[in-house]
Amino acid sequence: MQNRNWLYNRAVLLELFVIINLSFLALDVFIAHSVNSFAHRAEWIPLIFSLAAPLLLLLTLFRGQDRMKRCVGRGVGWVSVFIGIGGMLFHLESQFFSDLTVKSLVYTAPFIAPLSYAGIGLLLIMHHTVEADSAEWGRWILVMAFVGFLGNFLLSLCDHAQNGFFNWGEWIPVYTSAMAVGFLVTAIVQPHNVSFLKLCLAILALNCVTGIVGFCWHVSANLQVSAPSVKDSFLYGAPAFAPLLFPNLSLLGALGIFGVMRGR
Repeated sequence: MQNRNWLYNRAVLLELFVIINLSFLALDVFIAHSVNSFAHRAEWIPLIFSLAAPLLLLLTLFRGQDRMKRCVGRGVGWVSVFIGIGGMLFHLESQFFSDLTVKSLVYTAPFIAPLSYAGIGLLLIMHHTVEADSAEWGRWILVMAFVGFLGNFLLSLCDHAQNGFFNWGEWIPVYTSAMAVGFLVTAIVQPHNVSFLKLCLAILALNCVTGIVGFCWHVSANLQVSAPSVKDSFLYGAPAFAPLLFPNLSLLGALGIFGVMRGR
């Protein structure tokens, strides 16, 4: 590594970002699939993968040779992509394909959620294919962040449509994620305007705040719901961790912007 201080090494920061995300997905999948007590054996696959893959990546991050890191990174990346696509099809098959209505799309299992694995996998594959010191690396990360925010926009729209946007605040993540989508796609096409890139950082900061507030809002709502237990209120109530996608993608987008600015 050219920079011994990993805090300033973009390659290491991205690897840690992937490791933390995969580890967190283990908890998210466990909670989501506990609703039906892992009724299908296939529901264990993403959980086992999310527990094993971060350990493998962490072992090779600081001690593995460059060739080993590339092989492990790409291997984990492709497996993650297949799990994400397979999970999406599995969720869609649960109801949407049988009814083919907007209602079934909104109320079926969250079909976009498994694509988090596909996004992380593609991010790993890109990282071990493109030189981390280049502006191209930063632009590819911006592409990933753009796709992520597009998915976040759809998730916010579908999830909050379940109760007809009962609370006006439920529109906030829809608007902020739509703003992030517009700004990021412009940054991808026009990456040389430093002033605009700084404005993009401000939009990402806004989305970061939106996610933190949304997390507190969801947790508060679940604690106020009348349920047999606190566990049930979180299992069947508002998805507590869903808003954290906003600060997560904001950090990824910021890493891409700094990569573009420093790699030019």
